Amino acid sequence: MKLLTLPGDGIGPEVMREALRVVDWLRAARGLAITVAEADVGGISIDCHGTPLTDAAFAEAAGADAILFGAVGGPKWEGLPRAARPEQGLLRLRRELGLFANLRPATVHPALLDHSGLTAERARGVDLLFVRELTGGVYFGEPRGQSGHPPERRALDSQVYTEAEIARVAHVAFGLAERRTRRLHSVEKANVMETGQLWRAVVSEIAPKYPDVTLTHMFADNCAMQLVLRPTQFDVIVTDNLFGDLLSDLAGGIVGSLGLLPSAALGAGEPGRTRGLYEPIHGSAPDIAGQGKANPVAAILSLAMALRHSLGEPALALEIEAAVDRAIAGGARTADIGGSHATRQVGDAILAQLG
Repeated sequence: MKLLTLPGDGIGPEVMREALRVVDWLRAARGLAITVAEADVGGISIDCHGTPLTDAAFAEAAGADAILFGAVGGPKWEGLPRAARPEQGLLRLRRELGLFANLRPATVHPALLDHSGLTAERARGVDLLFVRELTGGVYFGEPRGQSGHPPERRALDSQVYTEAEIARVAHVAFGLAERRTRRLHSVEKANVMETGQLWRAVVSEIAPKYPDVTLTHMFADNCAMQLVLRPTQFDVIVTDNLFGDLLSDLAGGIVGSLGLLPSAALGAGEPGRTRGLYEPIHGSAPDIAGQGKANPVAAILSLAMALRHSLGEPALALEIEAAVDRAIAGGARTADIGGSHATRQVGDAILAQLG
């Protein structure tokens, strides 16, 4: 098997180093047969190669079984035209590799109840899975752009979805709900958006194929409120690109930190052997880059997701997740979750729990 690492910018290389230490342990202790390659993406790729993702790096990604991604972006590149910014490297990977289903789990660790943005009573027992459509919607829709001059400038973004785009991510969400608690919330704005009306219609038409799953439709603004008031009513939430981005980041406040949240971007393929891109959702955090303060948990849990969904090693994924849980319960915590451990020290604690 082949794993491509794309550390990127900011704290990306720091958290990637800890994830790769776990890969080394898996090779030595569990005999995991995997090769690891590395390429540039984002701002560092712009600096070194003049583009946020070279064709050579994309070819490496296309040939990998799984891609482990760090983070991209930072103030250094904010003045570039949008089409040349670091984030375009990530968007190209998602679009051209057909990675349409973004899985974002969010679970409140019992030892971190006091660090949730909610009361302990509301946060206890939260175990969410967001399924975000990743290659359509307003981030990719055309036409888009800006025109005019002050004071009459105008900007346009297009929210566009086809029935096929909605259906394929809905099938993923229903399938995941079947394997969990058989509850699925479909989230949109059908009251004011044409794409929301199509979304609700397509999901409703698919629902009879999954008779064991209870489907609930909900408007996105109400979903945001309900996630704060009573988050345990949710299990799997399927939604579009924009709402999925916003609502899953809100979940960072529920669990206590974005540094705890991994993600998987999957395409079509055999379960357990689907090519995917795996990344922590915390971003590049340039304000703490290079200081050893970054939380590596989300990156290590993203590796666990890669083992489960792309590399056919679900038992190893469970082993890593259990080690992370024990390390956190034992007090291995960076500043974002109330601790004083450095990035490396948290990695040490997780490796110690792995044995």
